[in-house]
Amino acid sequence: MREISVIGIGQTKVDEHWDKAIKDLAFEAVTAALQDAGRETAEALFVGNMLSPMVSGQNHLATLVADWLGIRGAEAVKIEAACGSGAAAFRAGLMAVASGEVDSALVVGLEKMTDKAGHDVTAALATAADADYEVEQGVSFVGLNALVMRRYMYEYGWKHADFAPFSINAHANAVHNPFARLREPITLEQFEKSSMIATPVNLLDASPIGDGAAAALIVPAGRARTDGKSVRVAGSGAATDSIAIHDRREPLFLSAAYQSARQAYAQAGVSVADIDVFELHDAFSIMSALSLEACGFAERGQGPRLGLDNEIQVTGRVPICTRGGLKARGHPVGATGMYQIVEVVQQLRGECGPTQVDGAKIGMAQNIGGSGATIITHILKRE
Repeated sequence: MREISVIGIGQTKVDEHWDKAIKDLAFEAVTAALQDAGRETAEALFVGNMLSPMVSGQNHLATLVADWLGIRGAEAVKIEAACGSGAAAFRAGLMAVASGEVDSALVVGLEKMTDKAGHDVTAALATAADADYEVEQGVSFVGLNALVMRRYMYEYGWKHADFAPFSINAHANAVHNPFARLREPITLEQFEKSSMIATPVNLLDASPIGDGAAAALIVPAGRARTDGKSVRVAGSGAATDSIAIHDRREPLFLSAAYQSARQAYAQAGVSVADIDVFELHDAFSIMSALSLEACGFAERGQGPRLGLDNEIQVTGRVPICTRGGLKARGHPVGATGMYQIVEVVQQLRGECGPTQVDGAKIGMAQNIGGSGATIITHILKRE
């Protein structure tokens, strides 16, 4: 298998793009990635998306995007893995190029979520849960995460305010990201007074939806650019757990995160101590704690301690969500995994301005589908 490099990246701002169709968002992100790479096209297109049939009324999305990009005739396929669709598409692109089947691939994570009423989008998102034993009982994803968070607080003795640093850090970093949706800092007082959604999850525990697209162009490492802008994909791992939380042996442990991270660490030849920046899937603040624990950055039940001790900031031991994360950059679900890849590449290129992690050489991105049922981890290295 050939080693792979990312040679171009592009993204749109996460927002309510009322004036743009879903294919327009893809065009904007992919065009930016091609321009960044100094290329005009690629042999294959992989699109990560979850909701286009339910929210945009559009199936056959990858072929539509290929046509709109002017690469009619190229291989094009859509990959769906709930909120992990972006990373799943990236992994599929890696396999295609690494195998030698194609010599270049465009990967774009793509989602348009604001064209439907909120209750319709909530119902569409719920299709990533167990239809018979979770959705049919009326439990939303906010409710599922609230149940996990409540049990976690009970088991390990944390207070709700102990999770505030995750949201505060994300918002502080998003201030400096022009592509983020929520570019306002928040305080502990605002976090504690925020409206409750599903106890104990409040509004500032949860990430906002949005419209957006993020893209990358990948090629064999031997054909990468030589100007210091290429980033090597050093490790890729994927794992699954039960869709329903109640079917898991350990509901407070993300076993798929543990497994996929171990795979990526081994493939990259690194350990948790070597990771300079970690773009984790902070759809809810409880997921930040669970991800840090499953990936080896914190002991079981001690995830919130990293936030309370200021270790998750860009100057800390484990910088996370350096461009705002899902919490403040926004969470256009099928696109999120590719935003994470783009943001790690930016860090390794040294392009993050005030939120740049000093000397960052190795970055990790972890994308979660459902409430932990599909988890895909990628490790990238500065070339």
